[in-house]
Amino acid sequence: MTKAIVLTGITTTGTPHLGNYVGAIRPAIAASKDQNVKPFYFLADYHALIKCQEPERVRRSSLEIAATWLALGLETSNAVFYRQSDVPEILELTWMLTCATAKGLMNRAHAYKAAVAENEQGGEHDPDKGITMGLFGYPILMAADILMFNANKVPVGRDQVQHIEMARDIAGRFNHIYGEHFTLPEAVIDENGATLSGLDGRKMSKSYNNTIPLFEPENRLKKLINKIKTNSLEPGEPKQTDGCTLFSIYQSFATAAEVEEIRQRYVEGIGWGEMKRILFEHINEQIAPARERYNELLEKPDHIEEQLQEGAKKARAISVPFITELRKAVGISRISS
Repeated sequence: MTKAIVLTGITTTGTPHLGNYVGAIRPAIAASKDQNVKPFYFLADYHALIKCQEPERVRRSSLEIAATWLALGLETSNAVFYRQSDVPEILELTWMLTCATAKGLMNRAHAYKAAVAENEQGGEHDPDKGITMGLFGYPILMAADILMFNANKVPVGRDQVQHIEMARDIAGRFNHIYGEHFTLPEAVIDENGATLSGLDGRKMSKSYNNTIPLFEPENRLKKLINKIKTNSLEPGEPKQTDGCTLFSIYQSFATAAEVEEIRQRYVEGIGWGEMKRILFEHINEQIAPARERYNELLEKPDHIEEQLQEGAKKARAISVPFITELRKAVGISRISS
């Protein structure tokens, strides 16, 4: 049986937080143990350069993200876990695809259009002010990430679906010119995927500076949970679970039975202090063993590097012969043997 190839990239610009864990990391770790699929997970460090020009932050994020995935039990014997920059064929493919991609397609990319709109709303004479070619062309780099391994399925949030559609368009155009080389990837949207609220009630995001880092020390985790915004209802007054940040986070870490029990306690008027204590204890109990492994891994960067190099070796066993095939297809090859 041919295994489906599933590919996921993680941009190395920050520290993994609870929202990342629930929305992407936890389901991906589970998928890494599925023998019916071939999962590819990579640290998207070249993507990081588009928005982050702080070298130490990119380096630190790469370490923390790799340590997080390994600490949580990523099954590297089944999954291919690698750093994007360790597979140079991806960048070579990016150029090949760039030469077959219409500029008009890139003009329609959501991120580029949003940046132009922001300039125009700010009264800028030049609508492209501050927009780099990295931002403009990164859907092509994303397409190369996917097409290099002919991924069948790419799990994404709704805001990323356009990029998978663009990858399909780019692959189709390349296939039309040079023959059938690429599988057309499909976006996989998890309708049940959780989007956690952050400290201020908005979506948990580094952009809003409202995150709860996944492996914070116990005392710091407790302080952050205590900072979560609530209303002024007193203990004993019935409370709504809808729109409650504490409840939504708890729901993502609890069983159905535990959720129903807490739902009833909301009706009975549980105090916010008590709910915060329950939430902290529940998360801490689940995260503590992995936190310990995570801290141990941070002290062993050589082991992390070894895992990434092993993954790169598996990735390049595919990318090196494939890029040779693609070079030949586009006419880049030795004149004589």
